[in-house]
Amino acid sequence: MVVWISFIVLIFIFLALDLGVFNKTPHIISTKEASKWTAIWFSLSMLFSGVIYWLYSTDFVANPDKLKPGVATMKFITGYLIELSLSIDNIFVIALIFASFKISKKYQHRVLFWGILGAIIFRGLMIFFGVLLIHKFSWATYLFGGFLLFTAIKMLFTKDEEEFNPKKSLVYRLLGKIVPISTETHKEHFFIKTEKGNAATPLFVALIVIEVMDVVFAVDSVPAILAITSDPFIVFSSNIFAILGLRSLYFFLANMLEKFSHLEYSLIAILSFVGLKMLLHDFIEVPEWASLSFIALTLIIGVVVSLKISKNEKGSEEVEL
Repeated sequence: MVVWISFIVLIFIFLALDLGVFNKTPHIISTKEASKWTAIWFSLSMLFSGVIYWLYSTDFVANPDKLKPGVATMKFITGYLIELSLSIDNIFVIALIFASFKISKKYQHRVLFWGILGAIIFRGLMIFFGVLLIHKFSWATYLFGGFLLFTAIKMLFTKDEEEFNPKKSLVYRLLGKIVPISTETHKEHFFIKTEKGNAATPLFVALIVIEVMDVVFAVDSVPAILAITSDPFIVFSSNIFAILGLRSLYFFLANMLEKFSHLEYSLIAILSFVGLKMLLHDFIEVPEWASLSFIALTLIIGVVVSLKISKNEKGSEEVEL
């Protein structure tokens, strides 16, 4: 319990420093600043994998699966990479939401900051019930595995699906019935006073839509990490570190999203892999180093291929002009 409390306090210290010190004044986050913070969050995550090794060498944390320190560390890193890679789709949707509600780049960080607080709570609840379900009902592993495989197949064959429009979503319509929605923004405020009373600004609407979409994406990502381990602390900590790095990763990729449009095939491969791993866990035991290697290699190949295809497409357009 002490470890859990310490970890949660540490996360809130990080968040307090983020908004209260480093980003106290709203500003447009440049690609250079975003790349610096992306590197910092990645480094912190890798350093925490060392903490995982130390914790699982002691009795400070509950270890229901009797994991060895080295195995626990690899599971953390593998889970972190899975969550980070599955966040790519989330980044595309966040960009779409910001564009739809015309959120200024100056205030996007504020929306994402408060979105992370909600994501921590919702992910924590989903992880808690997911772990509980797997420990109580062994068949839940097959359920999660089948769902991940179904999701991968669906992603593969629904490329031309109608584009998501935040303003036509059920979330937007329901929110409009609860509170008046203003089309005007007032600096970084989520609510403004109008003649009819308080009204939600586009910043607040974007925040709520992003929160709901995060829950939707968590339906895929939480079962995916449960395929790696059902140890609650490793699942939660790797998930949270991936979420903390999501903001800087978003601003880092915001101007380059088109270059990574083919990375979705890597995500399909990862979902298929972890889905099959869950379905076949009674027949085939995949070593931790093999899982980590497959996921890391799949991501690297996806990035390289996406950049190459993007470069070729850009070259073709220049030739036609």
